[in-house]
Formats: sequence, structure tokens, C-alpha cells
Amino acid sequence: MELYMCKQWVDFFYYSNSKAMVNVGIIGYGYWGPNLVRNFFAAADCCVKAVADGRSERLQQLGKVFPTIKGVQDAEDIIYDPDIDAVIIATPVSTHFTLARKALAEGKHVLIEKPMTSSTEEAELLINLAKQKGVLLMVDHTFLYTGAVEKMKYLVDNKELGNIKYLDSTRINLGLFQSDINVLWDLAPHDISILNYIVRERPYSVNATGITHTNNNIENIAYLTVNYASGFIAHFNCSWTSPVKVRMMLIGGDQKMILYNDLEPTEKVKIYDTGYSYLNDEEKNKVRIDYRTGDIHVPKLATTEALLGMANDFISSIQEKKEPKSSCQLGLDVVRILEASSESIKHNGREVILESSTSPVTHTIQEVLI
Repeated sequence: MELYMCKQWVDFFYYSNSKAMVNVGIIGYGYWGPNLVRNFFAAADCCVKAVADGRSERLQQLGKVFPTIKGVQDAEDIIYDPDIDAVIIATPVSTHFTLARKALAEGKHVLIEKPMTSSTEEAELLINLAKQKGVLLMVDHTFLYTGAVEKMKYLVDNKELGNIKYLDSTRINLGLFQSDINVLWDLAPHDISILNYIVRERPYSVNATGITHTNNNIENIAYLTVNYASGFIAHFNCSWTSPVKVRMMLIGGDQKMILYNDLEPTEKVKIYDTGYSYLNDEEKNKVRIDYRTGDIHVPKLATTEALLGMANDFISSIQEKKEPKSSCQLGLDVVRILEASSESIKHNGREVILESSTSPVTHTIQEVLI
């Protein structure tokens, strides 16, 4: 406890002579909230002023670990606190839009947990409101701040894999069954955000299928395919009903391929100097395939905690008025794919064409606040 108290006391004197401190309030102290509090407490130029949670036992737990942070039961005590500059929302998806809209309307900077909102319309309204208020709106896609994803982006950007042809992701485990969103909305945002971060081409359409085994119309197993005009393809396998936990992604290029296993303690990324080439034999109406198998390279990765990197990016983006790595536009693009996947599932896997990922529709401030 003394260590935590000293940290914020030292921060106050050190940063008062440099950049302005950003006072933040965090709404939600459930599963992910404690991780956010811990990392924002450690972030540079940041002071965690208050945490809101309606459950008194959660606030008691907060007080044991962070006695200098004020605990409140009403989220509005944070939203309408004039001493708080930024609001972090770690609540169920269905509450994101309402809480974020109130905070933005008060001129607060806002960080929302993934997925950003329940619909593209809600996401566009929030982006528009943030622009009109001149404040930062950001989404916590934590994986973008991992050493593994940074390395994969570097490899793709520098054509180390050649031309990439596919991305295949498996994110499965036993539970936790959600009561308000299906398995794609729960698990796929991680990997869709990685896809949109690494691949610059905009997707063209999606196909998705899924099934519920709990008779509540919430799919617990689902498969999503994201299609691109160039022929690149991305596939996601998500399940709450697997006997084993798997967090694996493959990225295939025409020169090299990547295996990303997030459960590996040290060798999370492996680069395979493996590929194939082909020739069309028109006389025999066949395709001849030649395979190449080479060395496996395990690159060194940055080991800084991803959530701390995200917290520092949020604070520095506020101070420097710059776009963060995990921007609201990226958050919108993730929601757009998820929303289209739900539409496809409803129609038994029918292809759903994605709208162009352009700037959101402009709304008046009155329309947004209604």
C-alpha cells in the first residue's frame, strides 16, 4: 500500500514540472477493471482519481489494493466530476454507448473496452461527438501493443513474407458463456483488430455461420470468413465449448509463413521459410505444385506489458493530440465486421457486403445527444 501511495506522490511532483497530469476515472471493476486500474496507476503522467462499480464488495477489494483511489457506486459520479479529464469504460458492451455518450458530451476523453459498441451506428455517433467536442475517443484493443503483433506487422510491412495470401485464427476455450453477446462478439475482436492493424487492404465482404447449444439464440460456436477483392482471405474459429484453450494464428505469404501462438511463454512467433510454387500444364489441364521447406526462425520480441503500453498511448495521445494506435476508427471497423457477421449468421452464412470504411456520417450535436 505504501508503495502505491508513494508512486502517485512522486508522480505529482515530478510531472507537475513537465507535462500536465491526466486525471482518469474508471467505470467497472469486474473481470478486466483491476488490470486497467493497475496499469493506469503505473502509467506516466496519469493519476487514477476514482473507480466506479455498483457492487460494494468490489469497491472493498479496490480499497485494499489501492487505498488512495476513491471508490464510488454510481458511474455518473465519475462522468460529471469536473476534476476528471478522461473516463475509461470497462462494462458490458450493451452499456458502452450510453456511458461513452454522456462522458463525451461532458468534454471528457474516453477509452472504451472492446468491442467499441453494439452497432456501427452507435460507433459512428460516438466518433462524431468526440470530433465535435475536440476530445479523444479510443478503444482498448490490447493485442496491438504486444511484441508479437508488432513483430508480425513489421514482417508484413517489410514484405518479409512476400505477398500475404491468408490469415487463419483459432481462439477457443471452455467458457465463459456470455449473456448479451455471442462468441464472435466476445472472442473475435482480438483477432479482427490484429487483422485490420496488419493488413492495409479493406475487406469486401463476410460470411459467418454459428450455432447455439443453450437455446437462447446466442451462438457459442461460430466461424467467420472475411473476403478481400485481391484474393486475400481471413478466417476465424471461435468457441466457448472446446476442451482445450487455443490461441493460435497463421499468416501465410508466398515466400514465408508465420505461426503465432499466444499461449507459448517464450516462442510466441515462429517464421517458417516454407512455401510453394506452381506451374499450369495446359496440355494435361493440371497444376503442378512444387513445395519448399526451409528453416524456422524465432525472433526476439519486446516484453513490455501490452496493457501498460495501451495506457501510455492513451495518455500521451491526449497530451500530444495525436491519433493512438488503437484508434476509434479501428474500433469502428471491428464493429462493422462483427455486425455483418451477425447478419450473415441470421441468413445461414449468406455473404454480406461491407460498407466502405470511410469517415462516419456527420450528425448535429443535438442528434447525437437525443
